[in-house]
Formats: sequence, C-alpha cells, structure tokens
Amino acid sequence: MSTTEYEYESELIVAARSEEAEGVVSLTLRHPSGGRLPGWEPGAHVDLLLDDCGSPGLTLTRQYSLCGDPADRTAWQVAVGREPAGRGGSAYVHDKLTEGSSVRVRGPRNNFALLPAARYLFVAGGIGITPILPMTAAAEAAGADWTLLYGGRTRGSMAFTGRLAAYGEKVTIAPADETGLLDLASYLGSPAPDTLVYCCGPEPLLNAAEEQCGTWPAGALHVERFTARAADPEAASDSFELELLQSGLTLTVPADRSILQTVEDAGVQVLFSCTEGTCGTCETDIVEGEADHRDSVLTAEEQAANESMMICVSRCRGPRLVLDL
Repeated sequence: MSTTEYEYESELIVAARSEEAEGVVSLTLRHPSGGRLPGWEPGAHVDLLLDDCGSPGLTLTRQYSLCGDPADRTAWQVAVGREPAGRGGSAYVHDKLTEGSSVRVRGPRNNFALLPAARYLFVAGGIGITPILPMTAAAEAAGADWTLLYGGRTRGSMAFTGRLAAYGEKVTIAPADETGLLDLASYLGSPAPDTLVYCCGPEPLLNAAEEQCGTWPAGALHVERFTARAADPEAASDSFELELLQSGLTLTVPADRSILQTVEDAGVQVLFSCTEGTCGTCETDIVEGEADHRDSVLTAEEQAANESMMICVSRCRGPRLVLDL
C-alpha cells in the first residue's frame, strides 16, 4: 500500500452516544448529510482526529476499532475505554464528544482482517472486544465453528456482554475478580487443524497468547496491539541512503531520524498517524533493499516477505533502500 493513496477523511457527527460499561462509551458516527460511508470489514479501525486536545492548536490522532455492523453504510460505531494514565485521547472522547458533536474521521484501514477458516478461537481482553465483535458476527453468518474467551477486570467493566449473550455457550465471560486470569493454556494449549486464533487486548494478554501459540502452525495466530512492542535495546540505528522512486530523490536517513521524518524534511507528503508502528497508516512499498522491521502491525511472515514497511519506525538492514514514494 503506497502512502500516497487517497484515504477517506470527513467531518462526522456523533449521532448517538451510549455507556456500554464502567468507563466505556460507544459513539455512533454519521455523515451530516446522511450520506453513505466507505465500506469496511471486521478488524478495521478508523482514526479520530481530536482537535484542540489539551491545548489550542494541538491535534491528537487516535485509532479505534469499528464495532458495529459492516452492512450498515450509514453509520460507524466505535467504543472507547477511558485510560486515566493515557495521553489525552480517551479523556477527550469521554469528556468532549457528546451527542451532536462533530469530529474528523479518517479511514477505515484494516491490519487485522478476518481470514476464511473452518474454525476460530477468539480471545479478547477489556476494550479489545471491539474488533472481535464484528468478527464473531461474521463467523456466525459464515457457519464457522467458533468460540470466544473474553476477560476483563470486573463484569461491570466489560462492554457488550449483552450483545454477546445471544451466542450462548460459544462465549465465555471471565472477569478477573471472579475467575482470575484467562486460562489460555487450556484454551490455546493444543494446536488444532483448520483453526485461526484472533486476539486483541493489553500487551500481557497478547504476549501470553503468542507464547501459548508457539507450537501452532505459522500464521494461525493474529493479534492487534494497542501499543507498540518494546523496542530492542540492541537494535542499531545506522544512517543509510534512501531513494524515493516516484519523487526522484536520493536522501540520507541519519541515525537519529526516522525515514518518515527524513521524507517529510525533504518536502514529500505522506500519510501517517501514530508514529509508533501500530496503526499501519504509513505502510510503504519496498522496491529494493531489506527493511529492518520494527513495527507492531506486520506479521512475521509479512515482514519476511519484505514487500512493505512502516516508515515511522522501521529502518534499513544495509546501506541503501528504495521505496515507492
């Protein structure tokens, strides 16, 4: 995906707001004219561009998974958990975005697509239930065999349990204050044929899922991270030559600057959002050279394929890199 590709961006209206659980609100977003919104598939997220967030002139961009019905092209739904120790995005949504408010929205984008399978094991932790919700509906509609293990701090803090109740025993609700930590050893302990695992939630849960799926076939586990993986303290950040194929520019990326920063300094406009390697906005095609992948989006198989990279954090494993920019 070239970062120069067009991406939908528009001012939308908060048509409805609902308290889904303790500290969790959902927003239903519609176009002011009532027009249709771009289509999306389970796993997709959108950017909310939160203006004057904290101080005048400051815009925070935050990614939130779409958790409504993909068949409804008139509305997008997101759910946001308040993070007391966060950087201001969730507090802005909770405190400022009321029914009738307007907010700039960009996307949708999907780095967590639901692939076809005969069987799915879904795992969600806390607000990580949001991308999993439309996945369970899609799996049900496709007639696939599936189950969901859903954990949270308390039952009252877990959003959308009422919507999930319709699936009966396929869904296990496991609040930590009642049942302890999720029993991933039992749930994911044995690799199963024709089965995909989808997991979203806090970093400890994702790390545990990756550990439990270590013996599963490559590509069986799919995770989506809220925050970037911890940086490798031994990773070198040497300077290298960067050629931008479309722009006809050859630049030097210094050891203390990212590819994204270097490209922007040269006056080349690219789409970006998180600058942490988690959202996928700045994904850029590789023409020549080997990337040093440091993102939290691409799978190990996708990184090994060396077809694209996230230029906000990833670098080059050599003296020269050519990108389709």
